[in-house]
Amino acid sequence: MKKVLVTGAGGFIGSNLVEKLVQKGCKVKAFVHYNSRNSWGWLENSEHKNGFEVISGDIRDADIVRHAMLEVDTVFHLAALIGIPYSYVSPEAYVETNIKGSLNILQAAKDFGVRRIIHTSTSEVYGTAQFVPIHENHPINPQSPYAASKSAADFLSLSFFRSFGLPVVIIRPFNTYGPRQSARAIIPTIITQVLSGNKTIKLGALDPTRDLTYVDDTAEGFICAGMADQGEGEIINLGNNSEISIHDLVYLIARMMDAKIIIEEDIKRKRPVKSEVDRLMADNSKAKRLLNWTPEYSLEKGLAKTIDWFKEGNHLELYKSGIYNV
Repeated sequence: MKKVLVTGAGGFIGSNLVEKLVQKGCKVKAFVHYNSRNSWGWLENSEHKNGFEVISGDIRDADIVRHAMLEVDTVFHLAALIGIPYSYVSPEAYVETNIKGSLNILQAAKDFGVRRIIHTSTSEVYGTAQFVPIHENHPINPQSPYAASKSAADFLSLSFFRSFGLPVVIIRPFNTYGPRQSARAIIPTIITQVLSGNKTIKLGALDPTRDLTYVDDTAEGFICAGMADQGEGEIINLGNNSEISIHDLVYLIARMMDAKIIIEEDIKRKRPVKSEVDRLMADNSKAKRLLNWTPEYSLEKGLAKTIDWFKEGNHLELYKSGIYNV
């Protein structure tokens, strides 16, 4: 990888990936969502900001995508709408961003002869686990408009591999967490409420289980996919081969923060019954075999680093813990 493009570079995983790529000596283009303040998202105050070129645009705009992909040999495509609750409100935006945006990347990559495209999927495409651990041949059963749009983008990527020989690797992260994650996710929701002094923590469904992966491990998995000799035309899970219920996760975090809490179930935070994904647990053996990737962080170690980050500086002030964020 000599010159790489990261879409969604200002986001949670994307910003961490950009910084890791810079540290590894790559020449990086960081594609961030255009805004009137010229904000680079989480890259705004990056200590590596002299090591990457920022391109502001919209993934739905084929012209700016083609401009960003000039002279690039590797593309990490992370740009997407990812909030599940908002996909119930605005499904068309998810189709336009997640499917049409991916199409723009694939078409430009085909035209320019890009060496490799790492396309970002999600464990949500599996729906509630029909068996565990979930391997890559598990049935696809999207239960939200978000998951449906990501499923479509995955199959579109595979179609370009099969139809045109486009060198696509599909990375399917399970639930990634860590510093910079958005307030809509469960771990920032818990931590910010506790740090704000709340004794009663408002949450949605407590019974679902998730396989949680620390962001450094996920970003490293993407880099392994960009560098590996194998993987083209493959779907590859990134996860920890473990699961924890939301209920147990809440009390684990509270114990680590030395907080005594009461959980209050908030109906606004619950998905529609048939849309809730009740269980997710990864089989990551394919990632180990093809990418030589295994996660390094235990849940407790990753949570400790995440809690410390929220306590640092003004990070807590960046989150509105008292407002439910769809």
